[in-house]
Amino acid sequence: MGLIYQENFRIPFDMCDVKQEIKLPPFISHCLALSGRQSEELGRSDLFVYQEYGLIWVVTDYELTINRLPKYNEAVVIKTEAVAYNKFFCHRMFYIYDEAGNLLLDILCYFVLIDFDSRKVVPVPEELIAPYQSEQVKKLPRAPKYQDLENPLSQEFSVGYFDLDMNGHVNNGKYLEWMYKTLKHDFLLCHCPRKIQLKYIKEVASESWVSSRLVQEGLMSRHEIVVDGQIHAQAVIEWREDRVGG
Repeated sequence: MGLIYQENFRIPFDMCDVKQEIKLPPFISHCLALSGRQSEELGRSDLFVYQEYGLIWVVTDYELTINRLPKYNEAVVIKTEAVAYNKFFCHRMFYIYDEAGNLLLDILCYFVLIDFDSRKVVPVPEELIAPYQSEQVKKLPRAPKYQDLENPLSQEFSVGYFDLDMNGHVNNGKYLEWMYKTLKHDFLLCHCPRKIQLKYIKEVASESWVSSRLVQEGLMSRHEIVVDGQIHAQAVIEWREDRVGG
């Protein structure tokens, strides 16, 4: 068990969709910011990691399990802990509860450290991770593998200025937003994700043209983000029917 950090949060208007449910891309970003505040409290802010080690944290995978999406103006509790780590990977969990203590969804994040200049993955310094009280293990559960899509539908997007983070690359939440855009409006109105597995393979740079590709079979959708013929992200989403919007 890692050190628990939690905050109360009321779902704002601008984070909700037409069903008054949270939009996952900005909510995931909010959760990551919350983990950043824990790091600041522990003296391990992103700035500290960069200045002292020349490293930056990068998310490689997400796994979300969703019982229910929080709704507009709902008060929730977000808890997070850096669960475990090995030589190269760190696992962090987020748990989102309603006021009655029911688990609404959880998010497993896979993190690695990369050298800012070389962009290569480096081993996790034990003294850097120690304040989180994470369990050190030899092996961590591996992220799922994805198959390349055959005969997908696709939509094209250009990368805009506000899609970029401070490193000049596309913000993580944008990938999932692009994936959602390939799904039909009527389908999204009547369905809710129950499980999302998302893998980041390669950063998308500024001024790129992105192809968001989709193969959908019933309540399963498979996604790819492709730039210049190379896959930059992959995802599998399992859906459930949501005829009355949750």
